[in-house]
Amino acid sequence: MKKPPVTVLVVDDTPANLGVVLELLGAEGLRVLVAESGARALELLMQQPVDLVLLDVIMPGLDGFATCAEIRRHAAWAALPIIFMTAVDDPAQKVRALETGAVDYINKPVYPPEVLARVRTHLALRAARLALQQQNEKLEAEVTLRLDAEAQLAESLDRALLVTDRDGRIVFHTRRAANLLHKHLPRHLPGRLPPELAGVERFVGPMGALLLHRFTPKGEESLTVLYLVEEQSPPGPAELTRLGLTPRQGEVLYWIAQGKTNGEIAIILGTSPRTIDKHVEQLLERLGVENRLAAAAQANEVLRARPG
Repeated sequence: MKKPPVTVLVVDDTPANLGVVLELLGAEGLRVLVAESGARALELLMQQPVDLVLLDVIMPGLDGFATCAEIRRHAAWAALPIIFMTAVDDPAQKVRALETGAVDYINKPVYPPEVLARVRTHLALRAARLALQQQNEKLEAEVTLRLDAEAQLAESLDRALLVTDRDGRIVFHTRRAANLLHKHLPRHLPGRLPPELAGVERFVGPMGALLLHRFTPKGEESLTVLYLVEEQSPPGPAELTRLGLTPRQGEVLYWIAQGKTNGEIAIILGTSPRTIDKHVEQLLERLGVENRLAAAAQANEVLRARPG
């Protein structure tokens, strides 16, 4: 997607006086908008994104101070850099400009290289601030997913989950998994995967059939995760882990296949819609599909193919 051009809004009731500046900004590759009044500047800000404002102080109607104060009243423009342009070389006026919310000021008549230097500086600061904000949002989303994963692990204690090493030793298991092993293989050696289950996807014994779904966690090739499912139970989210999904992603995909929206899934799983959005984004990437419909199709293939 093409990145939108950086936009500078110049607010001056006599923009013809700034022809050199406008030409300079354009030559810099900046998109330049011009407003001849404070009121028009506010209209333009509401219509399209702006990255920096060059604002004249003395204008009829809303002067520069009033315009700046009005801009700062809107949360969306709170961090928008505003540089005042003033022909009055009065320190008190410059202090007032900064107190109103400006980040800098330029004396008139303007010196084009100075204008360009100040504009470049504040655009760079804005870009850095936005990049930091995006990074913080990304980290916040990752923390949210980690917390959700921890909650999911706590909730998974009623699932038949176990982890084995290369030698077949069970290094982790849930109570549900232990119960199923004792139910279907009561004579198995505690702490080790029963040899009857090694490498099989379906085990049939006196107590019925047991299905095994395996996957190797990324970066942990020495471990194998197994989900045990009794065959007579209806197909559920655990079936979808064979697609290479985490248990939580399997749950999210299961409910997508049932036609649920992200908001409904969040309610069902007891988490936030934002967290579900991130899970959906990641599971689509892992499945190599572009949309929920394609993901649901893959899920339904797995659920329909389950041995009965």
